[in-house]
Amino acid sequence: MRGSADDNVIPIGSMVPLTGPSAADGAEFRNGVMMAVDEINDRGGILGKRLQPIFADTKMQTAEEVTAAARWLIDRHQVHAIVNGYNIGTQNSEYEAVADAGILYIHHNTLLQHHDTVISDPDRYFGCFMADPAEYWYGQGFIKFISWLRDTGQWVPESNRIAIVSGSKPYSIVIANAMAAAAVQFGWQLAFGPQVVLTPTTEWRDVLKQVRAVKPAVIANTHFYTGDLAHFHLQFMEEPTNSLVYLQYGAMHQSFSDITQAKGVGVIVSTMIGLLRDDIGKHFSELYLARFGQGSTPQVGCQSHTAMHHYAVAASIAGGTGGPGDFEQNRKIARALLQTVYRGVVGCVRYHPDWQAAVPYPDFVQDPSLGTPHLFYQVHSQKGVLGLVAPEPYNTERFVVPSWFST
Repeated sequence: MRGSADDNVIPIGSMVPLTGPSAADGAEFRNGVMMAVDEINDRGGILGKRLQPIFADTKMQTAEEVTAAARWLIDRHQVHAIVNGYNIGTQNSEYEAVADAGILYIHHNTLLQHHDTVISDPDRYFGCFMADPAEYWYGQGFIKFISWLRDTGQWVPESNRIAIVSGSKPYSIVIANAMAAAAVQFGWQLAFGPQVVLTPTTEWRDVLKQVRAVKPAVIANTHFYTGDLAHFHLQFMEEPTNSLVYLQYGAMHQSFSDITQAKGVGVIVSTMIGLLRDDIGKHFSELYLARFGQGSTPQVGCQSHTAMHHYAVAASIAGGTGGPGDFEQNRKIARALLQTVYRGVVGCVRYHPDWQAAVPYPDFVQDPSLGTPHLFYQVHSQKGVLGLVAPEPYNTERFVVPSWFST
């Protein structure tokens, strides 16, 4: 199929890892796009034109695979925009195909490198937007979170020692280094790490032996593959210590609890963009689960769902969409994205005018109406029920001391 600005159908591309180690998330990213497109079309589309999603499998998410997917969507299908979740490992290489075509690209790669690329040439990369804050904020935000638990008396740590384990992807290393840099500012001692482990892997016993030796109050693993993290936690539970366990992002997925069962209860997990528990979020979750099944994860699908709606609003404000080569119209949409704060199921998305990335709350701004909340969950049941424990005012449950703690 080929499209142009004059067609009654607007082709929208989406690059998602439907196979490979991130396939679980890829399926949810696809779900979120499909659900949003159906909702937009049911309301009349974008100025009367219907959207048609076209998906490209990015598999292992290498730079070559993601760039090839972008070019296939642009050259073969003439997509007016590309909207998707994350593709880790591209190092922004796909930006070149997007910039050459002059279309909009909204993703959730969660990379500080996005800031650098856009700032380096804002005219060329006008259409590149990151709909969640950069991975850097994971590290700083986590240190603020555990300090908040400590300072409010919700948790009394046995020491101030922290152990940090990182996956080998640059994404994970940036988060680990940000944690380490922020720890001392809040009264924590870095007792171990950041220790980089070659990932993907399901074998963590050697590094866990080293971690246990320093008797940390907190163990943080900044790797993000769900299955790998599940095995990390199961191997930690072979000889648990009185440590909070933080598993970055991946433990939010339903399959984490499917693997860990009761042993996963108490784990802390966070996301720079996730599903709120207010009326809007609950309604979305009900619709999502009814459509995609109880085994699906609306906490992940909400990302691409929100980005798709934000694009549709901006395109409508700008007077319609533009295909490849329609730089003038797509610049109008980019300006509308920058000027329009969108309140979706993830909270507020407001793009920074220089970074063209979502601004985080409370890590960067203190006004919850002007930033995307950095959400902290705790696994509260073996069925994978997540309690949203921070930040205020979005939290709906309280932190519970993990069951593996000995008195």
